[in-house]
Amino acid sequence: MAKTKSGAKGGIAALDQSASHLLHRALQRALDIYVEEFGESGVTQRQFAVMAAADEREGATQADLVRITGIDRSTLADMARRMIAKGLLERERSNVDARANAVRLTDAGRAALADARPKMASADGKLLKLISGGGRRATFLALLRDLTKSAAPADPAKPKAAKVKAPKPAKAVKSGKPHKGGKKAKKKAA
Repeated sequence: MAKTKSGAKGGIAALDQSASHLLHRALQRALDIYVEEFGESGVTQRQFAVMAAADEREGATQADLVRITGIDRSTLADMARRMIAKGLLERERSNVDARANAVRLTDAGRAALADARPKMASADGKLLKLISGGGRRATFLALLRDLTKSAAPADPAKPKAAKVKAPKPAKAVKSGKPHKGGKKAKKKAA
């Protein structure tokens, strides 16, 4: 029997009602559309996000880019290193914080971003066409923004809340047997 995709006839009710599953499937569809527009060797979605953020926030630190893009710190640092090697970004010490690296687009990075913008707009347009009605599209985008705001990574400058340990429950006393002081008391009684 051929596999059916969720949402098609014969779909699985538990999956058709699962927000996380449906978001995952929507992401898969979005990535397929993205690859159709950019090709296998084009700029990746994450690279586009980093370049767009670096373009809009000139001199942003890598920590700033983590907050803006939602890409985790180690992944973004690795991406920045590879994008620097490709000549898309340049990195220097921040004027604001000597411990931080500021990231800027190079001329090649600006050209790559300019080339990628219409492709991204086309991919987004194709994805949103799958949702009928302009009002529903706007609502969908607003809901996605709400989800991403609530899922923003914690600010590393803020200390994490201390975990409060629950008190250990008292040991239950076995009924019918009085406590005689443990093993030593038992040996003395014998």
